[in-house]
Amino acid sequence: MKEEEIRKREVFNKYLELVEEDVKTFFDFSRFEVGPCPACGDKRSVEQFKKLGFNYVSCKNCNTLFVNPRPPFSVLDEFYSRSPSTNFWVNEFFKPVAQIRREKIFKPRAQDVAPMIPATSHLNVGDIGAGFGLFLEELRKLRPDSTYYAIEPSVEMAGICRSLGLEVRQQSVEDVKDLDGSFDILTAFELFEHLHNPSLFLKKINGLLKPGGHLVLTTLNGEGFDILLLWERSKSVSPPHHLNFFNTGSIAGLMKNNGFEIISVTTPGKLDWDIVDGMIKKEKASTGKLWDKVALLDEKAKSALQKWISESNMSSHMRVVARKVK
Repeated sequence: MKEEEIRKREVFNKYLELVEEDVKTFFDFSRFEVGPCPACGDKRSVEQFKKLGFNYVSCKNCNTLFVNPRPPFSVLDEFYSRSPSTNFWVNEFFKPVAQIRREKIFKPRAQDVAPMIPATSHLNVGDIGAGFGLFLEELRKLRPDSTYYAIEPSVEMAGICRSLGLEVRQQSVEDVKDLDGSFDILTAFELFEHLHNPSLFLKKINGLLKPGGHLVLTTLNGEGFDILLLWERSKSVSPPHHLNFFNTGSIAGLMKNNGFEIISVTTPGKLDWDIVDGMIKKEKASTGKLWDKVALLDEKAKSALQKWISESNMSSHMRVVARKVK
């Protein structure tokens, strides 16, 4: 898989330009709130950089990279509901590559989760931030006997999920009131980095799961290869969307503190080098002589490098599987 297949560079850059304009419209930095580390709660931090006016710090205890001070939840909610950049992301960024993403991302993701569902069992499975419902649609093909819930606040995307025949809750997971103890499996893909309060989010998920139920999530790894190399130039570091960059250690601690036992924390990412390669070749990013030299190597050598990055838990794409403590 290549970055350009799932994220067209020109369209992505246009999207980031719109986000920069939206920041001026929606965010009043004087209203931002100072808080502790979202992973471990430690109040000690080290200043790292500013981007679009958002201040990024790293926790002195667990090395989580996060925005501090942070915008209020209500402001983030309004931004996601009304901003022109969000509309652009849905209609111009995602939709044109939706089917490619289905094949490259959502179908393999469903194949990873399906073994957690015994073939003849009926389980309740929910996807938080289900978007266009592509993951649930693919998982249902593999395990048709279970019930699939799309938890999606967007009116447009919730409507798409309904058209697929999914059970839909058109609300944020924090507002789901009548499904406590109902789910065998909950998933949350590329959501954690956006959360205003990850600990409260996990407590809510814990309440929705049955005892022994599973949570599968993916998020960005702040100690991942391309993020460490590009740092504030990384397009993954994109406020106001991405506020939290946990690492393999800090996210495990956060999960344990909120009633989960860890089954696995891995970094199965496939795009770290391709992202850096694109920044060097297409956007003239300076990363040092070593990486300029690597950019000239053949595809076989680059594939070997990416394999090492992923297997060494150094990818910026992180996957966590956890179980609710009974």
